[in-house]
This record gives sequence, C-alpha cells and structure tokens, in this order.
Amino acid sequence: MGTLMDASVLIAAERREFDLKGRLAEHGGEQFALSAVTASEILHGLLRSSFAHRRHRQAYVEGLLSDYPVIPFDLAAARVHARIWSELAVRGITFGSHDLMIAATALAKGYRVATRDRRSFPKIPGLSLMVW
Repeated sequence: MGTLMDASVLIAAERREFDLKGRLAEHGGEQFALSAVTASEILHGLLRSSFAHRRHRQAYVEGLLSDYPVIPFDLAAARVHARIWSELAVRGITFGSHDLMIAATALAKGYRVATRDRRSFPKIPGLSLMVW
C-alpha cells in the first residue's frame, strides 16, 4: 500500500515541527507520493510567500516535487469523489473540497493518507490514515 502525504505533513516538516525524513525511514520501502491537489496546495503556498522566504520555500517545494511521484486526480478518483461527496452530503457532513479530492485519489489508488489533520480525514469512510 502506498501513502499520499497531505500538505499538513509537508508544511510541518518545512517549519521543522516534524521530522519527515525520520518518519519516512520508519516505513522502509513503502511508496510515498503526493496527490496533484497537494502539489497545487504547496505550489500555491510558494507563490504566495514573501520574497524573503521564497528562495528557501522554492527549493523545498521543488525538492518534494522531484523526490515523490505526483498522482493525478483522474476519472477513477472523480467517481470515488462523487460517491463520497454525495454520501457525506446526505448525512449533512460538509468537507473541504481539496481534502475530499485527496481522499478520493487515495481510495481510488488503494493508498492511505498521511496527515496531521485529525478532524477532516477521519470522516471519510474506508480511508486508511497515518496521523503524524
């Protein structure tokens, strides 16, 4: 099983609040990846960063994008997304659109999600999590 890393994990690692390399080393040969949505989120953060922080952040973000595969949000993920979205809506549960797309991508590919978000992702039925 592979693992999609959520932006919350990557941001915490950049801020040195979390030892990403150490955590990944604990999981040996397991495949870690980013969803295309997470790639967009961290690129957005880069583009919005101040000039003083941009050079460091750009090196960090580009390093992530070259070190880990980026998994697209494709038709299979869109089908899972629509199903989960409708199930949650019927139950009156609202959910952030980006997080729902990340979860759907993980479910469609048979991956789990590594996150620091203890509120949102646990609401998704059938989603395997690694809460870091």
